[in-house]
Amino acid sequence: MATTTVKDTNFNMRMNKQKKISLEELYGSLGMTLAEAVNIFFEKSLMEGGIPFDVRVPRYNRETEAAIQEAKDIMNGKKHVKSYATASELFAELDEE
Repeated sequence: MATTTVKDTNFNMRMNKQKKISLEELYGSLGMTLAEAVNIFFEKSLMEGGIPFDVRVPRYNRETEAAIQEAKDIMNGKKHVKSYATASELFAELDEE
């Protein structure tokens, strides 16, 4: 992803000191500086034509998201659940409980 273009301008930003320290530690553990990480983000943004990940507010809370995923897993056959031929069979079993 490295480019051969000349870097001829500066970009400055302000952030919380602790966040900067944490980010420097994180990216340092990956063998890069904070500036290199930001440049990678910018390059990826250009490649993707925008922010290279979803930026959105979750529509549902975690419990609802888990229930939706469970329903999808059931529909796709990834999770097996007991089924009933009729509603009467279901209600009969519920009455036994």
